[in-house]
Amino acid sequence: MQASINVLGQPLVSCSTRPLTGFFRDGCCNTGSEDTGRHIVCVQVTQAFLDFSVERGNDLVTPRPEYGLSGLVPGDYWCLCASRWIEALMKGVAAPIRLAATHEDVLELVSLETLVVHALDRP
Repeated sequence: MQASINVLGQPLVSCSTRPLTGFFRDGCCNTGSEDTGRHIVCVQVTQAFLDFSVERGNDLVTPRPEYGLSGLVPGDYWCLCASRWIEALMKGVAAPIRLAATHEDVLELVSLETLVVHALDRP
């Protein structure tokens, strides 16, 4: 299996192991055919983003142990669905991104320039 690549063209690094994130719960924003939500954007969640996500029906705050979710708090890193990040971006509440931990597939939906503007780890 080929290693995943980030938006900078380098090997994808871990987004978070505490809390454990990723579609495959491997700490990375890896993706595959079974990941229909495309959990490929590594973000550091903010209160504004968490509030927005709850309003949109995706409660990331309430613990859901059956899904391996302890409940996020501001400052946690999380592999987010690309479409949710774009939606938050359009509403002005996009959480900042870790480029090194964000999967290159997001570039099919958002330009690198846009990602860099919202990056914690600007190149």
